[in-house]
Amino acid sequence: MHTQLAVLGGGPGGYAAAFLAADEGMEVTLVEAEPRLGGTCLLRGCIPSKALLHVARVISEVEELTADWGVAYDPPRIDVDKVRDRKDQVIATLSGGLKQLAKRRKVNVITARGSLADPSTLRLEGDDPSVPEDGKLTFDKLILATGSTPAMPANFKIGSPRVLDSTGALDLADIPETMLVIGGGYIGLEMGTVYAQLGTKVSVVELTDGLLPGADRDLVKPLQRRLKSLFEDRIYLDTKVGSLADTGEHVEVTFEGPAKFGVERFDRVLVSVGRRPNSQNLGLETTAIQADERGFIPCDEQQRTAEPNIFAIGDITGEPMLAHKATHEAKVAVEVALGKPAEFDKAAIPAVVFTDPEIAWAGLTEEQAKREGREYEVSLYPWAASGRAQAIGRTDGLTKWLVDPKSSRVLGCGIVGPGAGELIAEAVLAIEMGCEVRDVTETVHAHPTLGETLMNAGEVFFGTATEIYKPKRSR
Repeated sequence: MHTQLAVLGGGPGGYAAAFLAADEGMEVTLVEAEPRLGGTCLLRGCIPSKALLHVARVISEVEELTADWGVAYDPPRIDVDKVRDRKDQVIATLSGGLKQLAKRRKVNVITARGSLADPSTLRLEGDDPSVPEDGKLTFDKLILATGSTPAMPANFKIGSPRVLDSTGALDLADIPETMLVIGGGYIGLEMGTVYAQLGTKVSVVELTDGLLPGADRDLVKPLQRRLKSLFEDRIYLDTKVGSLADTGEHVEVTFEGPAKFGVERFDRVLVSVGRRPNSQNLGLETTAIQADERGFIPCDEQQRTAEPNIFAIGDITGEPMLAHKATHEAKVAVEVALGKPAEFDKAAIPAVVFTDPEIAWAGLTEEQAKREGREYEVSLYPWAASGRAQAIGRTDGLTKWLVDPKSSRVLGCGIVGPGAGELIAEAVLAIEMGCEVRDVTETVHAHPTLGETLMNAGEVFFGTATEIYKPKRSR
């Protein structure tokens, strides 16, 4: 079997590449080990977690109405089977849609595990009737899009069903009475939020001195205050988990740190300490491609690897490991494969943490600016001055621009508050276009909205924000 373009991996990067190439007239074969398209993002990541976070957010909003507005409801009764079924229905609908789109585009989808036999041949293993008898698929060009999997440190691999990774947590087998989340990154905090709102007593342990290591501290502080309340003060920073042991009914956890020391038992333990690229067992040794020490596959700005006919996109190419980065890299790889002059050169790639409140940022962060010795000025607008934030009772948010003090160009943006993931899109466009902060402030924003805080934060730079007092500066 031969194909003009082979795509290994059916996640957001893989199917985007396959569909775009087919739309451009290429003969495409998509090889995916899973029986359904969608990859981690759709099947056991972005989509199911956001579906469950929606449930958690609605529960939280009802609690806010009861506490702040005098609107009383009975306590929620959680039917975990129905919650799980609804989440699975969302996945089935979207994955079924991808199957139909592949069929309409005449993309040949093969369910098999693929690995490189040489720089122009994939070895396929699987029971799919489409797998050729000799198990080989030759290609003119190949796009590697195999994604990533949750990292599980060896000392946490104790063979216990009570110790979960993010995939196991999303299965929602039950609502445990207690759960420990190991790792204060976005996956752990998102899943911890879901389980806490469903009724679990959640604890979080983080090795560093703050949640969401690497994120802007101004953005993390409002989230940490809210999570401290949601998790009932069970957030242990600067603390290490020494060992896990399954006692039959519980998992016994040993803590080593100033915030918590000793042993405690939990019904479930969620290990969320990062992800690793799926670059193992790909047959890279049969090619000139060599993964780096972390398992990422090096490629240039055109997504080419050391083999000119093989491209790599998505999580296997390195940080940030985000689905929307993968889809844009897919576009570049396909255009280059078609002989077009394309390259991946983005000024801003948005990152969103879908907790409550949400955190989103794009472009230069303040920590990065300090590390690189860049000149910048912070222009920050607290949501306590926003009429919309006051109306919905969410004044803990803020919008923050990083501005070049000489050129007035916007360099980066950070937002914390409800809907931050939606609001960040305007900032991404502004940064990508090289806008000056005045371009944002002179754009008419609807009132009262949270979106106008992007304009308000820009006005702070000039000292012209109406709702807060800051002396006007000459610019």
